[in-house]
Amino acid sequence: MAQWQELLKLDSALQKRVMRLYEGKFPTEVRHSLSHWIESQDWDSAAVDEEAARGCFQGLLEHLMDQWKRSVQENNILQGPNFSGMRDCLEKNFQDQPMNLAALLSESLKEEKMILASAAAAPTCSSPVMTPPWTALDNQVMEIKLQMSDLKKEVKILEGLNEELDFIQRTWQSKVEQNGRLAQTQAQTQVEQECLKRALVIAEKKQVVLQQLLNMLNQASHVQMSLTGVELPEWKRRQQLASIGSPENTSLELLQKWFTAVTEVLLGVREQLQKMLEMNHKYSRPDSMADSITQMDQFTLSLIRNLLTSALVVEKQPVMQNLPHRPLILKTGVRFKVTVRFLANLLAFKDLLKVKPVFDKDVKEEQTVSWFRLFDFTVDHSKVLDVDGPDGALRAAFEHMSLKEKKSRTKGSCESPLTVTEELHIIRFVAVLHYAGEKFNIEASSLPVVIVSSSNQVPSAWAAIMWSNMVSTGEPMNLSLFLDPPALTWQQVAQLLNWQFLSVGRRGLDQDQLSVLQDKIMDNPEGLLCWSKFSKDESVWMWIDGILDLIKKYLSELWQNGYIMGFVSKRRTSSLLLKKPTGTFLIRFSESIRDGAITFSWVDHSSGESHVHAVQPYTKKELSVLSLPDAINHYTLTTQGRSSNPLLYLYPDIPKDSAFGNYYQVSGPSTTNNNIKEYVQRILAVVSINPTPPPSPPRDVPPMDIESLEPSDWLEDILSCLMEPEFLQLAPQEDFQHVDFPLSDSMDH
Repeated sequence: MAQWQELLKLDSALQKRVMRLYEGKFPTEVRHSLSHWIESQDWDSAAVDEEAARGCFQGLLEHLMDQWKRSVQENNILQGPNFSGMRDCLEKNFQDQPMNLAALLSESLKEEKMILASAAAAPTCSSPVMTPPWTALDNQVMEIKLQMSDLKKEVKILEGLNEELDFIQRTWQSKVEQNGRLAQTQAQTQVEQECLKRALVIAEKKQVVLQQLLNMLNQASHVQMSLTGVELPEWKRRQQLASIGSPENTSLELLQKWFTAVTEVLLGVREQLQKMLEMNHKYSRPDSMADSITQMDQFTLSLIRNLLTSALVVEKQPVMQNLPHRPLILKTGVRFKVTVRFLANLLAFKDLLKVKPVFDKDVKEEQTVSWFRLFDFTVDHSKVLDVDGPDGALRAAFEHMSLKEKKSRTKGSCESPLTVTEELHIIRFVAVLHYAGEKFNIEASSLPVVIVSSSNQVPSAWAAIMWSNMVSTGEPMNLSLFLDPPALTWQQVAQLLNWQFLSVGRRGLDQDQLSVLQDKIMDNPEGLLCWSKFSKDESVWMWIDGILDLIKKYLSELWQNGYIMGFVSKRRTSSLLLKKPTGTFLIRFSESIRDGAITFSWVDHSSGESHVHAVQPYTKKELSVLSLPDAINHYTLTTQGRSSNPLLYLYPDIPKDSAFGNYYQVSGPSTTNNNIKEYVQRILAVVSINPTPPPSPPRDVPPMDIESLEPSDWLEDILSCLMEPEFLQLAPQEDFQHVDFPLSDSMDH
C-alpha cells in the first residue's frame, strides 16, 4: 500500500504533523493526487544531481497536466483541485531551482516514514504504549527536526545572497570601464547603493536565521534536559525493578529514537553555525553577530556533550547463564554476560566507540575498607560498539565474562561486618569518543552485583539484590547499604513477593495469600520489616524461596492456572472445606518444610461427623519421580480394610479429572517392562493407611474390595512392594504411608 494511503489512516494529530511538512512549501493536493508517482521517484539522488532533479520536475509538471486534462474531460473543473494553478505555482517556485524541490520531497518522505513508525508503536514488550507525556516529547522532537530542515534552507538562501553580492562587487567595475567617466561615476554610485541594499538584506536575513537558531537551541535544550534528567532516570528505575521481577516495560526504542534525533539536530546546528562563521570570514563581513554565533556554538557543544555522555546504558544487566531468572548474582570463575547500548544511534559513530568494562571503578570501599573483597576480570573484555541485531542498534554484547578474586577478606580484627551476600559491587563501562575535533568521556554503570562462592548462597544473595534495588534509587548506588540497611513497609514487601511469583509462575499473589504471608512475616502489620528478620538463617524468605523453586521446577502450569491455592492457613483450610461435599480438596504449600513442599487437604462427612485430612507434604525429591497430578490421580486411602481415592473435586467444585486430566502421565499399567513376562505390571501410587481419627469410607466412592485377601497375603503384598526400587522412601507422618500399589492380587515373583 502507498505510503500516503497509510498516512490517511492516522489520527488528526499525526495528520497535522504531516500537513506541517508541506505547509507553505508544497501543495498537499499535489502530494495526494500524485502520491504513487511521487513515492516512486528517487528524490534523494535528484537532490544532489541537477539533471536528475530537472527530469523529476518536468515529470511532475506533466503528471499535473494529465490530471488537469482528465478534469476537463470529466467536466470536473470546479469540483476538483486546481491542477493548472498548482502547475503555475510549482513553475514559479522551482523552475530555476529544481534541486530545491527534490530536497524538499526527499526530506518530507523520510519524515512521513518516521511519523508512520511512531504511530506503529503498540503495547508490546519491544514497543511501549505512547503515553501522553511521551507523545508530547515525541512531538517536540519532531518539531525541532522540522525546524532543522527549515534552518538548512534559510542558511542556504543566506549563502546565495552572499554569493550574489560578492559577484556584483567583483565584476561591476570591468563592465562599466568602457563607458565615460561620468557614466562610470553614476554606475559606481548605483552599484554602491545596490550593494548597500543587498548588505542590509543579508544582515536582516542573518538576524532572522540567528533568531531561528536561538529558538531551536532553547527547545533542544528543554528536550535534552527531559531526556537526560527525566526519561533516562525513569527508564533506569524501570529496569531496576524489572531486574527483581516487576513486569516493567524496559524497551529502549523510544529513548534511542529521541536521543538519535536530538543528537542529529544538534550536530546539524553546529554545522550551520560553522557555515555562518565561514561566510563571515570568506566575504570579509565581520559584524557583532560573530560573537553571538560563537556563543551559540559553545552552548550547542555543551548540549551535545550532556547528551552523548549519558547515551551509553547497560541494556541487559549482568546475568549467569545457569541463573537467568536471577540477574546480578555472579560467581567467581563462572561465565556471565552483559550488554551495553549507545542510544545516539548515528551511522557516523559506528566503530568509533571502544567500550572497556572495569570492575569496581572509583569505588571508595576498594581503597578505604580493609574487608572489602577485590575482583577483576580474567581477561580484557574491551569491545567496539557496532550495529547489532535487526533493530540496527549500536551495542556490544559481552557474552564470555568471568571474575577472579584479587584479595579475599582478612581475618581477626578486620573481620567484615557484612556477609559475602551483603557486599555489593558494580561494573563500569568506559569509552572515549573522538568526533568533530571534540573528545567525549562516556561511562555507564551496572546495577550493584553480589559475588557468591557457593550455590547455597544464591537465595541470600537474591534477597540482598531485591532489598537493595527496592530501596535504592538514583545514582551513584550505595554499595555500603547493608551496613545500615533501611527497613521496608509491608506494601513494598508484598510487591516484591508478588513479583517473584509472577516472574517464576506467571501468576502473582492475591490478597488472601498476601495476608497469610503478612501474618508470618510482620510482627506489626502497620510497622516496618527490618532486613535482619527477612534475610537471616531460618528466615521466612528461605521458606518462600524454597516454594518458588518448587513452582519453577514442578508446578509452574498448575500455579499459573490457579489450581494451587498455595498460601492458606490450616484454620482457613478447615473453614473452606467443611462447608463442601465429601471429596473436595485444595492444594497448599507446606509451612513446616523449609526447602519447599506441597500438600493437599480434603474433607469427608461420615457417621454424622466431618473431618479434614492433610496428606504428608510432597518434596522436590518426590515430585521429581511422581508429578503432583499423578499423585492426586492415584492417591489411595486405605482404612478399615477398604481402599479408595478420596479426592473428587478441586476446591471449590471442579471435578478432579477436569482440572488435572491434561497433566496425567501415569494413566495405567506401566509398559516399561512389557517384554519381561514374569513380572506383574503395576503403577507408582500413593497410599495412606488408617488416618486419625479413622473416618468411614467416603459415601460417594465405591470401595475397593480387598477383604478376600488373607491378612498374611496383604502384609506380604505390601512388603513385596516396599522392596521395589521405585518405592518412595518417606518419613511417616501420623499414620500416613506411601507405597507402590500392585494392579493385581497375584504376587510379584
